[in-house]
Amino acid sequence: MYPVQHSTPRLSLRELTVDDVDGVLAIYGDPEATRYLSFEPRTREQVEALVRGAIAASGTEPRTEYALAVVSQETSDLIGFARLAMDPHQQRAATLGFALRPDAWGQGLGVETVRALLAVAFGRLDLHRVWAARSPANTVSEKTLLRAGFVEEGRIRQHVFVHDAWRDSVTYGIVEAEWRATL
Repeated sequence: MYPVQHSTPRLSLRELTVDDVDGVLAIYGDPEATRYLSFEPRTREQVEALVRGAIAASGTEPRTEYALAVVSQETSDLIGFARLAMDPHQQRAATLGFALRPDAWGQGLGVETVRALLAVAFGRLDLHRVWAARSPANTVSEKTLLRAGFVEEGRIRQHVFVHDAWRDSVTYGIVEAEWRATL
């Protein structure tokens, strides 16, 4: 499916463009924004490659990755990065990830972003299940996922090597029927 466009009262999800490098760098290059993510802050060159890769992936068939800009309806600024990646090990399933600029934190935009991604996943991509993982230290992400309707499913021990150490991941899942019950 191309292009992806989904709007909520305060934000919209859209395909990335080459003009989004600085906006994504403001998130993925920021030590605070990436503190709990599965990678360390990225360089401009790494973000440029990520955006180019997302643009190229958007035209593949079948499409297996949806890397999207999260844009403020009020300012039209890119305030986040959202991703659905088809899970090759499960039928009609994807992993979900997102990150917002620190100045967008604390306003409920994380929950709104996750719900928008779920609307794309279940409403447009006809998926059955979406799962996500977070750092055990990221309690804000825990609250965000639970408020969006996810259920905690478990822990993957020593799942991610980041900041020179192995880190566990706490996993969450939601199925289509659970998502529809939240509408």
